[in-house]
Amino acid sequence: MDRTAAQKRIGAAFLYPPVEPFDQRMLEVGDGHRVYVEQCGNPKGRTVLVLHGGPGGGASPAMRRYFDPKAFRVVLFDQRGCGRSRPTASVEANTTAHLISDIENIRTTLKIDDFIVFGGSWGATLALLYAEAHPERVRQLVLRGIFLATRAELDWFYGGGAGAFWPDLWKQFTSMVPEAERGNLIGAYHQRLFSGDWATEAKFARIWAHWENALASVDGDAGIAEAPAEYARTFARLENHYFQNRAFLEVDDQILRNRHRIEHIPAIIVQGRLDMVCPPATAWKLADGWAKAELRLVAAAGHALSEPPITAELLRVMNALRP
Repeated sequence: MDRTAAQKRIGAAFLYPPVEPFDQRMLEVGDGHRVYVEQCGNPKGRTVLVLHGGPGGGASPAMRRYFDPKAFRVVLFDQRGCGRSRPTASVEANTTAHLISDIENIRTTLKIDDFIVFGGSWGATLALLYAEAHPERVRQLVLRGIFLATRAELDWFYGGGAGAFWPDLWKQFTSMVPEAERGNLIGAYHQRLFSGDWATEAKFARIWAHWENALASVDGDAGIAEAPAEYARTFARLENHYFQNRAFLEVDDQILRNRHRIEHIPAIIVQGRLDMVCPPATAWKLADGWAKAELRLVAAAGHALSEPPITAELLRVMNALRP
């Protein structure tokens, strides 16, 4: 669930200076998809795989700056259908299993044995699912804003739970569809986001993106500028596609049910105490009983990667993991 287009609230003083990739490529992954992949930092450093949120958010240049470029080899990519990957906004052959396969394709192409996996929100979901599928390839998990793609979490955000705290924005979000369809807002928006009419799709995409983006930060910046129409359409279509299909999980509690596969892997979980998009109870459930998991609850912080307390804590984590 993590939009990455706006980084205006990042505490720039916390981050490493901007860095350019030493490698950029388009990787053919099959099914007509080409995935954008980049590497930056030290080619001989400890490898970190960065998984962006959304689904559909894409990687941003700011994400490179969470890692000491002298210590880490940082691999970022845009998941199928978003960012610089092509075709844009495509949901064909675009499932969680495809994304896990793409990560393996990237790993083998770049000749990586294992890596630290760093991801927040949907990126944390994908990190956990990849680790459960390929535990031998993950040496460390660094996770933020935990989302396990359960029905309860989606009901919280799209069924009125979060709306109880933001009634004005909730009314704006729900009033876009007839009252008879408001019992299933993901489904109602799905019809409009895949209507085949570009203007309709863009209109509903902007409202979909705005609802999430406005709740991502504790400052409640509901007046944040709207995302460009094409970005919003890509983001909303892909996110809605995954949520409409329950992230293509086999069972609702799949991640927790399979946690035993990764309990030997050390994990650090950074979670805002005031996260309205992915409430802290989910992070607590994930960490509870996992001896090698450390949950760091960050006071006065919400969901966004760009919030200064979240940024600062993630930098502390990654600096401590330098070789």
